[in-house]
Amino acid sequence: MMWEQDRKGVRLAGALAATALFASGAARADDGADAATALPAAVSGAITTGASQKPVMPNRLVLPRGAYPETRDDGLVEQVFGQRVADPYRWLEADPRSDAQVAGWMAKQNALSADYLAKLPQRDKFAARIRSLFDYERYGLPRKAGSRYFYTRNSGLQNQSALWVRSGVAGKQRLLLDPNAWSADSTLALAQWEPSPSGKYVAFAEQEAGSDWRTLRVVEVATGTLLGEPVRWANDTEIAWIGDEGFLYSRFPEPIAGQDPRAPRYDKAVWFHRVGSGQDSDELVHATPEHPEWSHKAQVTADGRWAVIVSEVSTDRRNAVHLIQLDARRDGAWKSEALVPEIADHWKLVAGMGNKLWFLTDRGAANFHLVSIDLARPKLGWKVVVPRRGNTLEGARMIGDRFLLSYLKDGQSVAVMTDRKGQPGTAITLNGIGTASGFGGRPGDAETFYQFTSFNMPPAIYRMDLRSGAVTPFAVPKMSFDPADYSVEQREFASKDGTKVPLYVVRKRSLAQAGKPLPTLLYGYGGFDISLTPGYSPVRMAWLEAGGAFALANIRGGGEFGKAWHEAGRRDKKQNSFDDFIAAGEYLIAQGIAAKGGLAVQGSSNGGLLVGAVVNQRPDLFAAANPDVGVMDMLRFDRFTSGRFWVDDYGRPDREEDWRTLRSYSPYHNIAGGADYPAILVTTGENDDRVVPAHSFKYVAALQAGQIGEKPHLLRVEPRAGHGAGKPVDKVIGSGADVLAFLAYWTGLPDQKDSD
Repeated sequence: MMWEQDRKGVRLAGALAATALFASGAARADDGADAATALPAAVSGAITTGASQKPVMPNRLVLPRGAYPETRDDGLVEQVFGQRVADPYRWLEADPRSDAQVAGWMAKQNALSADYLAKLPQRDKFAARIRSLFDYERYGLPRKAGSRYFYTRNSGLQNQSALWVRSGVAGKQRLLLDPNAWSADSTLALAQWEPSPSGKYVAFAEQEAGSDWRTLRVVEVATGTLLGEPVRWANDTEIAWIGDEGFLYSRFPEPIAGQDPRAPRYDKAVWFHRVGSGQDSDELVHATPEHPEWSHKAQVTADGRWAVIVSEVSTDRRNAVHLIQLDARRDGAWKSEALVPEIADHWKLVAGMGNKLWFLTDRGAANFHLVSIDLARPKLGWKVVVPRRGNTLEGARMIGDRFLLSYLKDGQSVAVMTDRKGQPGTAITLNGIGTASGFGGRPGDAETFYQFTSFNMPPAIYRMDLRSGAVTPFAVPKMSFDPADYSVEQREFASKDGTKVPLYVVRKRSLAQAGKPLPTLLYGYGGFDISLTPGYSPVRMAWLEAGGAFALANIRGGGEFGKAWHEAGRRDKKQNSFDDFIAAGEYLIAQGIAAKGGLAVQGSSNGGLLVGAVVNQRPDLFAAANPDVGVMDMLRFDRFTSGRFWVDDYGRPDREEDWRTLRSYSPYHNIAGGADYPAILVTTGENDDRVVPAHSFKYVAALQAGQIGEKPHLLRVEPRAGHGAGKPVDKVIGSGADVLAFLAYWTGLPDQKDSD
């Protein structure tokens, strides 16, 4: 099946008045193999190709014998569940910020990759074009508090977007917070922010050098004055205001001096911070010392009556729910009562008014339904407001006097507006392939804002009048290209087991019509119930402008088709994700979209794992690969930072059945000596405290020691950067140019002066 974007679908303001999308975002390895032979020893740090071997392609930038930095092989072999497992590069697990040997090795790897990447013929051209594509004024979604509107804005090439405020929707804008002035290298970022209900204050989070740790501050909006002391050790937190008094937030205990900063974290609790006070005065609101592995977050209903505490034990979407009646607090006491005491199903707060609360839940409805409860009459139990349907009910908001419901259909989000009794109204759809997100607001509001974006369109922001249904532009970017020059299609291909999988394909329209196979970049993720939807990237657009094709596969393990789609690509079914991605590559070549010998693959985080696994299983299929911040050692991932939260998706390495599955595809443990591998550029951040860079370090060491051909296998480590969030624009441009130039060279993408 195939749907092509209507050229008129890019004409926004008029079309979107009636329509918009409501968005959220080879063979299996032999389990019985002797794992001790899976990681070949390095020979003087060089690629160990046979003397008679020739470079795969003449006149290519291959790396000669001895080009790689020497990597110490400790010869470590362990016996695990009856198998001998080699881990010769475990010493690279040490933190490069405190271990001189790892830091020295990393520096040598970076020097090698920097020298190599600088020689690539299109590197500077890609850098210039990505910079040009970033150079447009862009806005974030506005949030209304009192009479004030708050939003982020970037003039174009600012390293960090700043926070602005205006009085009234058409008022004069004023700069409130400018993170570009916070640090000399622009690596101190504005991570999140939340205005108090009246708009008097804004609580915001600072993120340093890409870390997941946050420092919270409060600014008085009228004066721009910072109030009180910084609040430290927040991590993966909500900011939930209780009037103008203060806010609820989540944090871990302060690390003990000398403790490894990458150790697993426990005892996350909810605290209350009063405006103007110091952190030592913060009040403990909710904790579970009997369950140190539980993590807690807080929300406050729009009317300020209830604090809703959600408790989780992993990234799996299951949680308990506790309530605190805020207007019944006495003498600073925080008394919580269980609404849903067990962690068994997923509960997501939608709204609260007085004694009535609304939630989305999959209890009794695999595809979710909207339910409510009257806390004044709790014995009546839960009432279904919007019953389950065939498509997954992914999100809901109460805005004005109605609900906006977001359903997943064919891998895309479709919105439906209902009254408060759940009676359906008109579906909100898009005239074209794209993603609209936002639709924030509170009960009683007469307006909402949303943004629309697609692969060929930067985000544009619109205001919807909920009384009339009229849509007006709030901030529409001026583009340096015509979106109609690019074709956006959604196709479908059959995976190894016959499952139909959706695939987006983006190309210049003229090249698509010519039908000529193109160097193609295939992207995927496939995990943690996360859906990949159409979105704009200046880096990706530079690839398209240069004449390449881009494809995004909605493989199993993601959330594009609800719970069943996620279940079909995790734990012992993880191989389905890899099979889907391999089948996507085969489909692109068979259909004449991708040039044979011109297919590159890319993925980040869980997507980096995906790329590492499929390259091991089908090295012949790909010309180049970019695993970014990937989880590459599947036998030890749970030993670092937030890795313990991932066991519901991956399985537990200390459980034999799970371990054997993990061992079967772990990228670090399954490099196939004797096969010619594609060119691989591994990218990570030195400060990544979510997927620690040790994963990439060990994987690269194993690649460089393997007998896998003479194409380059390089490591690029971004200093003062983490998992991706908060990275300055200059760093995004630099890394984007390096990656695109590498992939372009090895897929045969013509020099941009020769492209169509």
